Amino acid sequence: MRPDPRALLSDIESAAADISRYIAGMNSHAYSRDDQTQAAVERKFEIIGEALNRLHQISPEIAERIPRWRKAVDFRNLLIHGYAVVESERVWLFAQNKLPELGSIVRMLLSELGPPEE
Repeated sequence: MRPDPRALLSDIESAAADISRYIAGMNSHAYSRDDQTQAAVERKFEIIGEALNRLHQISPEIAERIPRWRKAVDFRNLLIHGYAVVESERVWLFAQNKLPELGSIVRMLLSELGPPEE
């Protein structure tokens, strides 16, 4: 049985909401000094990238409706495989500038797809 793309989209939505919650009230300076928040945010970005990669495998027509989905997967790969060169400022900028749009698009897609079939 093929995985339901709605489950992957829900994972993305949830991880994006978690990131927003983790960094609420912070600025880039506070973020750069908070190792625990950085680790949590990076983990959630890893989940987003992995879910987008799987979504593209099972439902490329849905994944391709998400602008820059490939960049998010590449970002996930950098976080996992290039962890030694990850700059907190880059993660912060991604969270501030790209995450809101991603969340909006994912919510729209979930709305269009409707509830999971039982």
